[in-house]
Amino acid sequence: MNKIINQYLIIGFSKIVINTILIFLALGIILNLFEEVEFFKNLNQSLSLPIILSLSFVPTLILELLPFIIFLAAMFYFLHLKSNKDLLSIKTFGYSNLKIILIIAFFSFIFGVFVLIAINPITSALVKYYEVEKAQYAKDVTHLISINKNGVWIKEINDSGYKIINAENLEKDILKKVSIYVFDNNHRVLKRIEAESALIFDSPWKMKNVFIYDFENNNNIYKVIKLDNYEFETEKILEKINSLFNNLNTISFIDLVTDYNQLNKKGYPKTKLNEKINKFISLPFFLFLMVILASIFTIGSINPKYNFYYVIISILTSVIIYYFKDLSIALGQTEKISLILSVWIPVIAIGLFCSIGVIQINEK
Repeated sequence: MNKIINQYLIIGFSKIVINTILIFLALGIILNLFEEVEFFKNLNQSLSLPIILSLSFVPTLILELLPFIIFLAAMFYFLHLKSNKDLLSIKTFGYSNLKIILIIAFFSFIFGVFVLIAINPITSALVKYYEVEKAQYAKDVTHLISINKNGVWIKEINDSGYKIINAENLEKDILKKVSIYVFDNNHRVLKRIEAESALIFDSPWKMKNVFIYDFENNNNIYKVIKLDNYEFETEKILEKINSLFNNLNTISFIDLVTDYNQLNKKGYPKTKLNEKINKFISLPFFLFLMVILASIFTIGSINPKYNFYYVIISILTSVIIYYFKDLSIALGQTEKISLILSVWIPVIAIGLFCSIGVIQINEK
């Protein structure tokens, strides 16, 4: 009998979670579609491209909002159990409030682990496709930047042609083992530059141990110039590279863990990598606690007519939690507290609150 009741609770909660995710997904796609249509309105593109880009971007947004989706789903599920007297019926089989809550909470924890392992790699690939595809149509984009297992890649576009820059890795503001190819508008290579390092903090770049292969007069005949120091004229791109390092949504949890050292060598700061890994690890615990938090606002109420007020309070609570998370991360990024601790402070705070509230619920 216990197995049947457990299945009933989990299946019922799963249906509400799926419905809530689909509602958020639909709203996200519709809202993002307006933005994409506005972006492409003067680029003579069919409606299919904005739709595809919206479908690529919104799943990552859903992943960011997953704790609050679980919170709302759990809140409505517990209200449903109370309204149709299922909660009372289940209690007649020896189930306490605490046991019912923990069944749903542990299921949410396992669901969080599943999301990290199975869903997150898909959302990361989708958002990477989104960024690469959209960058091709951005009129104000003069630099296309990519960081992968082959190093740092930069494409700089100007009126006279374009430059393709490759480096083995980035250490703070220095590119290591740099190769630069300069092309004209006819895709004819004009120059190739090889350097041991390049300081890219400002323009021009300060390059060391440089070999310049000049093809400007003839593609088949070139001259080689060796210089100890060389200044390469380009635009400031360090800030753009750093912004790319800050966006780790294109890298899945599994890749972050397995390729940690390689990503760090490519230039991703350890602080950013550790922050993102801890955010991922905290997700199942966050889902677990959000179920318990939802139960405090719903199961704890005895009179059904107060359900509306509890729903309003719980929504306000989710907003407070959302901004509390941002505040905590901001304190970590400004080094007021440890960056890793800033990720876990909201989880710890909610855990302490829930530990008190769930004891009172179990007594009812």
